[in-house]
Amino acid sequence: MRAWLDQRFGARVRFDEPLSRHTSFRIGGPADAWVEVSSTAEIAALQRAARDAGVPLSILGIGTNVLVSDRGVRGLVVKLGSALGRLEWRREDERMYVRAGAAAPFKKLVMDAAARGLTGLEFAEGIPGSIGGGLLMNAGAFGGEISQAITGLVGVEAEAGERYLPRDELRFGYRRFDLPPNLIVAAVDFALAPGDPAAIRAAMADAKRRRDAKQPLGWPNAGSIFKNPPGEYAGRLIEAAGLKGRRVGGAMISDQHANFIVNVGHATAADVKQLMDEVADTVWRARSIRLVPEIKLVGEWESAA
Repeated sequence: MRAWLDQRFGARVRFDEPLSRHTSFRIGGPADAWVEVSSTAEIAALQRAARDAGVPLSILGIGTNVLVSDRGVRGLVVKLGSALGRLEWRREDERMYVRAGAAAPFKKLVMDAAARGLTGLEFAEGIPGSIGGGLLMNAGAFGGEISQAITGLVGVEAEAGERYLPRDELRFGYRRFDLPPNLIVAAVDFALAPGDPAAIRAAMADAKRRRDAKQPLGWPNAGSIFKNPPGEYAGRLIEAAGLKGRRVGGAMISDQHANFIVNVGHATAADVKQLMDEVADTVWRARSIRLVPEIKLVGEWESAA
């Protein structure tokens, strides 16, 4: 398979590639093979090759909201290239529709929509990551969620190639999207409505102000670590447990917002995971509330046994 990857992708394939280069945490061991793709046909070809070789295949977007194991990721790690990050706008009746490539930065969609005077995504100002990552996490803030504006998506399957799923076939939950098995998301469709440009700018400025006041700047991190439990806020629970500033190795609970763990210098995935476990155990003992991770653990992890 290595020879086939070299021949098909050339300089776009790297072997034993450190994934710390590709995550916002700046943490992560090597991928057996890291491949950048530029079309849905290349995605399908990789799906078939991985299936035939019996190796796992995973997608890594911009690398936010993930913690990659120090041991790395086995098999193929696929990076969607810039050709799969275009925004294609069209107007229909009184609404504007956009097909956003899964590799597009979420921030670009938000800013482009605002520049066009379109409302529906103001809450997302400053949310990091790609469109694909935002979909998979049903990213949201300040009462809004990405799912509120989605009308469908384009996925890729090994044999069928491109497949369209309309909104009524999509299943969202709080910080969750139920991705159909063996489907890789290539693009997401949104519908946005015209709004008052001044009101849109004001809402985005308010979201930025609130985000900047709470979230740590200057240290590598992966965003919110835990989901908010029903009727509570994870950060408030963690702060009440006296854990702000708690440190394991190079990983520290932010002293600005307790639901963030920051890499203050050469943190390992094991450091972050140990800190997450300590937080969850402490909050459970104090309040009998089980904190559930919002970030996704990727790669090879030791068994809990």
